[in-house]
Amino acid sequence: MNSENKRLHQLLGLWQNSPEDAFLLFALAKEYEKIADENKALDFYIKLKTTHPDYVGCYYHLAKLYERQENFEPALEIYQTGMRIAKKQGDQHAYSELSNAKLNLELEMD
Repeated sequence: MNSENKRLHQLLGLWQNSPEDAFLLFALAKEYEKIADENKALDFYIKLKTTHPDYVGCYYHLAKLYERQENFEPALEIYQTGMRIAKKQGDQHAYSELSNAKLNLELEMD
């Protein structure tokens, strides 16, 4: 078992014991992205967004995944939602990243 598969296997084991854990959901989504399983990554990002809507770090990565899949409208909506949450939390760094990514996507779409 290579190191990526081992890490994924370990994360899945931890997740079975804590299926609502925000960090594990995020880590699993990122791990599936690393092995190019975008559908599984998308599933975990959506579960994270649904169970922990204030987990602001999810929005940038979920929107970027939508962009890679050329699902531009959902990407824009996710950026916008993330921006609202970041603003509500006073997280200027996250707000700026989300805002810049949204603007770049809008410019690409023109």
